[in-house]
Amino acid sequence: MVYSVRRILVTGCTVAALSLVAAQPLLAQDEEVTGGVEAADEDSFIPQMDPDNRRASAKVNGEIITGTDLDQRVALIIAANEGVEISNEEMQRLRQQVMRNLIDETLEIQEAAAQDMAVTKQEVDQYYQQYAVQQFHRTPEQLDEHLRSLNSSPASLKRQIEGELALDRLLQRNVRPFVNVSADEVNELYQRLQAAKGTPEYKLAEIYLSSTPATHQAVGENAKRIVDQLRQGGSFPAYARQFSEASTAVVGGDLGWIRLEQLQNPTLESVARSMKPGQLVGPVEIPGGFSILYLQDSRQVGMADPRDAVLNLKQISLEFPKGIAEEEAQARATAFAQAAQRISSCATADTEGAAIGAQVVTNDNIPVRALPEALQQTMLQLSIGQITPPFGSLEEGVRVLMLCGREAPSGDSGPNYDQLMAQLEDDRVGKRTQRYLRDLRRDAVVEYN
Repeated sequence: MVYSVRRILVTGCTVAALSLVAAQPLLAQDEEVTGGVEAADEDSFIPQMDPDNRRASAKVNGEIITGTDLDQRVALIIAANEGVEISNEEMQRLRQQVMRNLIDETLEIQEAAAQDMAVTKQEVDQYYQQYAVQQFHRTPEQLDEHLRSLNSSPASLKRQIEGELALDRLLQRNVRPFVNVSADEVNELYQRLQAAKGTPEYKLAEIYLSSTPATHQAVGENAKRIVDQLRQGGSFPAYARQFSEASTAVVGGDLGWIRLEQLQNPTLESVARSMKPGQLVGPVEIPGGFSILYLQDSRQVGMADPRDAVLNLKQISLEFPKGIAEEEAQARATAFAQAAQRISSCATADTEGAAIGAQVVTNDNIPVRALPEALQQTMLQLSIGQITPPFGSLEEGVRVLMLCGREAPSGDSGPNYDQLMAQLEDDRVGKRTQRYLRDLRRDAVVEYN
């Protein structure tokens, strides 16, 4: 079957390669995007696919996407959601979504090449090396082996990187130069934010799915399935990267610290105001689609937060021998805790810790927020030289933390003029990007087998 692709939905494309700022407002659909073209249910364009089929699954302007390409990209998503059970029905929908992503990715790469902006192999390899170190804490060779162990491949991840770089170049030439934000708009937003000092701000992540009247029900059901998977333990950044249509998809949906005014949507403002840290909400119906929100944290605008304090710590730990009985481990842990309480100061912790058979490690400049949530309040209540109650496990051993220094937090004055300008520009770039990608699909010819 051959279709001239006239799909309207934006389907999970990223906007920039490893360079977008995280703090961007949600994209709000500011106009009807159908452009006079009759919208159709997008799923009708994607045939049901057999996971065991290794034939060419699709051709995009003559370029083949194979069943292996599809399998390896799906494997990346499954690995990012380890421990989450995916039903056969959900797997089928996941494969269809990934196929849409691969088609978009191919169109972006083809268009960049047609405009003499092709991404080179050297550039992809350079970003791959950075990704290996920064995201996986591995060498490129170790990442190669890791991806193969997941039934994926280095080529699959590199293809995704190439697509992101290609789209970034297209936007730099064809979208960003035509986006303008006036000084009056920035000043108005700045004044609103200054007036909001002392009010809450939120560290939010989002997944945005656009819809038209024809696709509204199907997109809403898909959003509910994504929420179900997330509630079962799915990785929010992984789902955002693959499914979100906002420009923040490339950073796992992370909006950074934002004020409610920056959401520019009364419905989302109301929802975010009532959320608690760690809470997932959605799908929330908004003009133009659906949004899924995850609140990572909250604080007061422009006010010092005790959790922004920076600590200097000594970690004093005792490992248990392999195979030790639980009763004996408990006895050793009790004796260790009593001995650790007798350590007189941070200056003598290294020598006194060694004397009781413990390992002592210095950890300086640790933000309170970087500690496990269960430890944060404990550390805030300690005085210099005091230690936490013991914690650990039979496998990891027992440890305590000694507080050796605390740098008090300072108030946050909020984003400056340039940051607000960048946020407004990125928001408008995101909206224009959806229309730009729609036009690429409209002119493409895709063959499904």
